[in-house]
Amino acid sequence: MIIDERFIYLLSLFLAINFIAFLIILIDKIKSTNTGSERVSEGMMFFMATAFGALGVYLGMFVFKHKTRKWYFLVGIPLLIAQNGALVYVIFMYFSQIYSNHNY
Repeated sequence: MIIDERFIYLLSLFLAINFIAFLIILIDKIKSTNTGSERVSEGMMFFMATAFGALGVYLGMFVFKHKTRKWYFLVGIPLLIAQNGALVYVIFMYFSQIYSNHNY
């Protein structure tokens, strides 16, 4: 497989989303230590994980020791990592197929 600009673009987008998800976990961890501050909802964390940010959420969970006692994070986020990986693969293969059929 030749690495081309489409792969670099997709990888960059994937890394940016995961970095944002990682930062969201950090922000919620910081807010959790302050009494009365408005927290990031767990729904938002799962949304970010579903929107290709599962790896960032998972890394953030263990780096910051946040949400690691919640069973639905321990089970759900690894499943979303698998879903993210499979979907990125399908998207890449789909666009690779489209571009390989065109002679530019």
